[in-house]
Parts: sequence; structure tokens; C-alpha cells
Amino acid sequence: MPVVDFSNTEIAFSHLSNSELKKTAWLFKLMSRAWLVKYGSGVGLWAVEKGMPFAETIVKNTIFEQFCGGTTLLDCQENIDRLAAFNTLSILDYGVEAKETETDFNLTMNENIRAIDFASRSPHIPVVSTKVTGVARFGLLERMQSEQELTKSELAEYRNVLKRIDAICYHAATKGVSVFIDAEESWIQDAIDHLVWLMMKRYNKKRVVVYNTFQLYRKDRLQFLTESYDRAQNAGFLLGAKLVRGAYMEKERIRAEEMGYENPINPDKNATDDHYNTALRFCVDHIETLALCNASHNADSAMLQVELMDKKGIAHNHPNCLFSQLFGMSDNVTFNLANAGFRVAKYVPYGQVSDVIPYLIRRAQENTTVTGDVGRELGLITEELKRRGL
Repeated sequence: MPVVDFSNTEIAFSHLSNSELKKTAWLFKLMSRAWLVKYGSGVGLWAVEKGMPFAETIVKNTIFEQFCGGTTLLDCQENIDRLAAFNTLSILDYGVEAKETETDFNLTMNENIRAIDFASRSPHIPVVSTKVTGVARFGLLERMQSEQELTKSELAEYRNVLKRIDAICYHAATKGVSVFIDAEESWIQDAIDHLVWLMMKRYNKKRVVVYNTFQLYRKDRLQFLTESYDRAQNAGFLLGAKLVRGAYMEKERIRAEEMGYENPINPDKNATDDHYNTALRFCVDHIETLALCNASHNADSAMLQVELMDKKGIAHNHPNCLFSQLFGMSDNVTFNLANAGFRVAKYVPYGQVSDVIPYLIRRAQENTTVTGDVGRELGLITEELKRRGL
């Protein structure tokens, strides 16, 4: 018998009441209609931005409720407690992005620090997640990556970015919390990697405080992972590695075509799966000197890690091994892992509805029939409805 059975819907949805399960089924059915998601996303974004009556309420009671923990940290507490009751941790993610002013960047930094304080008071929140573009201007990161000399004002701006990122990581280090720093577009990623490297070097001496994110749909990231590990070992600190497949495929392809450079993304899904699973094997092989988060909805990759850990006699609750999936998705992976005693967490985004709309639109688009995610989710939900006789 396998250690974990990801097809067990009774365990997967035991946290949902009958009425909640029915509502989830209804929502995923709506999201399976690609045309509805395509046009509804634009209309929904416009209606919320314009403050149209009822728009925010409709979003809040449907897609927001499915994929977000709440509007504020305190608002998330109920969902955090509920996950904890099923042996599942929470990763807090302040869902604000694409800001451009120093005022907004400072607000995001302060919110991240508040989230770290909040996490430090709970045994169920080991990590807070953040994006560099939440505290730095996209254009500045592009300039840094282009290796052109920064102007005097850009240097001042860069120093402010460093201060903000350092304030977040320092606070996490002192409070016993960790920080995931998300991967972003390839044309700013080198600049992000540089900043994360500085933070890991400073704070990952005794434990992994700071994690970099490796998007393994990129052709070069597997090599970058192994090089990062070697560099960390040589510099005398621990690597934090959050593995993901990737989130900007279409954007990357279009920009590469328009600007006439080679697309950095793997040619097909098989190549990405191969890179991802090779990266997983590498991390599990070095689990005493790095910390791994397998941040994937892919059941095969989750099963691979389960099998590798069992084969090597690594405890299911090893502090350097974490699985994670997004709140509201892939419950069959999350709760079956939790039930088997593995360290697993839900990514719990929070923020005001108007601020997290871009995040929600991406979740809806991901769950259209094009990617097949919605079919899989809906199939499992339908199976559980049948099992319950509903």
C-alpha cells in the first residue's frame, strides 16, 4: 500500500461541510467555462476598481472566499485554525502587487513585518511569503539587471529597497519565522536573486530564515539551484530552496519573440517535469544542509518526495522538508499528506478585495479547462459529493 493515497476524497474534503462542498463544486463548474473566466475577469476587475455596487461583495463571497484567507491577518485566523485542526500549516502571503511608489513599498514592508509578528505568535505559521516587486519598483529591478550604471537617484532608491528587504528578513530572523521570496519574470530575476543571496548570506547561518524560489520551467534553473547550493556551502550558510514549476510562461514567450532572444522556458511539460523532479531529488539528497519547500500541485512530484523520504528513512515531519499548495486548490494533495504526518502548508493570501484581484484572476485563469486543473479538481469534488450521497 502507498504511504499516501491522493485519490482519497474522504480525507481530501473532510474539512468541508456538505454545503461548503456543494458551493465549491458550483464555483469550479463556473471556472471550467473558459469564456466566462476570460470575460468575467475583465468585467470583475473593472467593476471592483470603479466601486460598482455589489461587485466587491460578489467577488468576496465567491472566488475570494475560495482562494484567500481573509482581508486582514485577524480575518485569516479562522482559516488558520481550521487548517491546523487537520494537521496543516499556513504560509501567510500579503497579496498586494504591482505597486510603484515609495509610500506603497513602505506600507507593504510594514504589513510583512506585521505578518511576521502574527506568525511568531502561532505554532501553525512557519513562513511568511513576499515578493520583491511589493517593495521595489519593477523598472529599477530591470535597470539593475541590465547592468547599466545607476543614476544617483536610482542608487538612493536601491538603498531603500535593500533596507526594506533587510528589515523584513531581520525581523523574521529575530522572531523565529522564515521568509519565502517569490520568483518573478526572468528579466528582473537576476536582480531578485542578487538581493536574496545577500539576505541568505546574512541570515541563514544557523537556520534557514530566507528561501529563494526556483522556477523549474526555466531551462537554466536546475543548474542555478545546484550552483546556489555550492556557493552557499562555500560561503558557510544554509540554502533555502522553494521549488515551483513557474507562473509567467505566456509572458516569457511573448517577450522573447518580440525582443528576438531565446525563450527561457523549457520546450514542453515533460522537460519541466524532469527538471523539477531532478531538483527534488537533489534537495532531498542534501536535506541536512538545505531546507526544501516542494511548492507544487503536481501529485506525481509530491509522491516522488514521499517515496524518496521513506526510502532514505527521513522523518515525515523533518524540519527541512515542507510541501505546500495554494489555499482552495489541490486539497487531495494537501490533506492526504497531512493525514500521513508530513509537514504540509497552505499558501494563504490575504488583503483587501481590490488589492488581491490580480491574484484571484490568475487563479481563475489557471483553473480553466485549458490547463486541465479544473477538470481534476471538479472530478475529485464530484466523487466526494457522490460518496456523501449528495
